[in-house]
Amino acid sequence: MAYTTVNKSTEHFDAKIYTGNGSSQTLDMDNLGLLWMKNRTETSNHCLFDSVRGGHYTSAPGPILRSNGTTTAGGSDITSAYGITFGSSSSTIGSDGGGYNYNQNGKSYVGWQWRANGTGSANTDGSINSTVSVNTTAGFSICKWTGTGSAGTIGHGLGAVPKIIIIKDLSNTRDWFVYHASVGNNKRLKLNDTVAEGASTVFNSTTPTSSVFSIDGSVYVNNSGSTYIAYCFAEKTGYSKFGSYIGIANDNGAFVYTGFAPKFIMVKASTGSSTYSSWSMFDTARSDNLNVGKTLYANKDYQEGYRGNGSSSTTSPAVDLLSNGFKFRKHADEVNNSSTTYVYMAFGQSIVGSNNIPATAR
Repeated sequence: MAYTTVNKSTEHFDAKIYTGNGSSQTLDMDNLGLLWMKNRTETSNHCLFDSVRGGHYTSAPGPILRSNGTTTAGGSDITSAYGITFGSSSSTIGSDGGGYNYNQNGKSYVGWQWRANGTGSANTDGSINSTVSVNTTAGFSICKWTGTGSAGTIGHGLGAVPKIIIIKDLSNTRDWFVYHASVGNNKRLKLNDTVAEGASTVFNSTTPTSSVFSIDGSVYVNNSGSTYIAYCFAEKTGYSKFGSYIGIANDNGAFVYTGFAPKFIMVKASTGSSTYSSWSMFDTARSDNLNVGKTLYANKDYQEGYRGNGSSSTTSPAVDLLSNGFKFRKHADEVNNSSTTYVYMAFGQSIVGSNNIPATAR
């Protein structure tokens, strides 16, 4: 039986449905670190805010990042009229006056939320100093640094080896670079793209340690004077799992064991060249039962339920989110193509907590 130190998963990760009101509204989550939002029913960019960069803005681009694009996104401005106010016990979505579509009146959204620890503090574990906001219990940290142009290491504060690191240049229009342990330290994936794993030295061909991760001197992760942000994830038994599986191309897909009931999964083909090789996102908040078919794609602005190439289809991915893992129920290239390797990240809640009593899922 999988015991977990995360005794109440919603204190660390949650997926919520909300309706925009065009004014402001509060999301109930302590010490929110990363808030990732998407309009469900319209073509619209993803919107990502985090507490290290700050959530206020007066003009574009502000602190908004788009997982489906390469736009820049610097620190916060003075006013809290727009954007996000990160509070100690809740966070408030602003009026969305900039029209970025995370709180437009009457529209339906999903918000995925990961807890960190406020604006962060100085970390000198690496050769390049960083600002880190960390939640060691749940294995999540946000790291910000200024590039030096020379290979070095960045302190991540997790006290455990990260399995996933997602990096974005905030100063320039560049791709998102992703380290996934199942792909290895001499390759990369791109969050904003469908491309398969590719050879790369951006992680300096070095596996992260429990204190630092490595980067080379390239402009993608370490341009001199540019500012970068990284979202780092370490596995926690009974709460998070990051791995890979191989598709089998039928409607009775392979079962992937996580050791807990997933509330959210994101899947990406790491091999192959299908036009459907998007980052497929599923969660229980957008489904009334275990079988989830309402796909969103991290690298696309598509509305919910459309295929990875932008067309609506009855053969779109469907997945059973089970008590101890997940299983795809459709032969869809983006999640279950024959002999294709897929990487995934999953968050949820195990049955029994570290206190030897049933863990609280809600």
